Amino acid sequence: MTDTPADVVESVRPPRRAPGRWRRTAVVLTVMLLLFGVPWWTLLGSGTAWPTAVVVTGTLAFAIAFAGLPTLMMLGHGRRHRDGAAVAGDALLGAAWVLFVWSVLGQILHVVLLVAGVEDPVRSRVVAIAVAVVAVVLLVWGHTEAMRVPRVRKLDVGIDRLGHGLDGLRIAVITDTHYGPINRARWSANVVTRVNELGADVVCHVGDIADGTVAVREEQASPLAAVTATSARVYVTGNHEYFSEAQEWLDYMESIGWDALHNRHIVVERAGHRLVVAGVDDATAKASGVHGHGANLQAALAGADRDLPVLLLAHQPKQVPHAVSAGVDLQISGHTHGGQIWPFNFLVRLDQPVVQGLSRHGDRTQLYTSRGTGFWGPPFRVFAPSEITLLTLRRA
Repeated sequence: MTDTPADVVESVRPPRRAPGRWRRTAVVLTVMLLLFGVPWWTLLGSGTAWPTAVVVTGTLAFAIAFAGLPTLMMLGHGRRHRDGAAVAGDALLGAAWVLFVWSVLGQILHVVLLVAGVEDPVRSRVVAIAVAVVAVVLLVWGHTEAMRVPRVRKLDVGIDRLGHGLDGLRIAVITDTHYGPINRARWSANVVTRVNELGADVVCHVGDIADGTVAVREEQASPLAAVTATSARVYVTGNHEYFSEAQEWLDYMESIGWDALHNRHIVVERAGHRLVVAGVDDATAKASGVHGHGANLQAALAGADRDLPVLLLAHQPKQVPHAVSAGVDLQISGHTHGGQIWPFNFLVRLDQPVVQGLSRHGDRTQLYTSRGTGFWGPPFRVFAPSEITLLTLRRA
């Protein structure tokens, strides 16, 4: 009997699974257990002593949600892209998050009642009912906020280098429309109507136009063709364009009359004074592997008169250091959604320098970060209202 060569033995061994895959699985499972386990304990499993039928029914509902969430997310956001599954999965995720957050905060009430001498099961039942009521109210209100046409947020921005003829130039900003699984074609048309009522000189769409290809989301995006502006309509890509077909969206926006600022600029002139309006690809563009894409501010400003004030569209606020280095006067960004569902804004802050509003960076550069016009994923906005922004440039 001969020994099997070592290289042959090695070749027939089953491939080992990468340790990283197991770690990711463990992290997801841990998050899921917390996301559903904490609310289950707060509503059903602490000292509430609900009747057995209530506990069994509630536990079954949690178990179905626990198993259903990953299934719905895979069907909705995986290769099959089933919109119905995406809608259900996103809504379930949002509801679970809100219930989790307020279950954690409910423990404060639990301690207060404990100190006040309230005994179980009354103490735990009061907490459970309070958490459930608050969660339901916030979800109903948050869904209404997400689906409504955004309010207009108006702000004056002083720019030192602005010419007299540009004083009072009005810039309307929409961003993060995220046309997606919920058909919001009517909402899109109403947003356009609201934008047109502003009579802006420049209208900007600062990326994340849709989740999906042009072919799939064109019905919702097509009202953008009716946007009016006295000087320019400009668009840049966000990170979500690179999940589908970024170049396709750039071509589509050009086809309906917008200037797609794919690392380039245009010049807006009024009363003899000029403003450079530049745009760069999203920060994730280069890593996406899409040929010819990647944020390049140097290319975007190539040939521009350095003495002119510069307005830059860049989807993510964290692109602002490049704007500071280039001497940009005002960068407009989106991406953060203002956190969308509180307290997610604190997590967003770990990745971005600003969550929303106007901020100054360096001696010259200002950054305006929009909370976004639409929503992504869960159809809720809790303590982070959407917005259409009207920025009026003033000579400082």
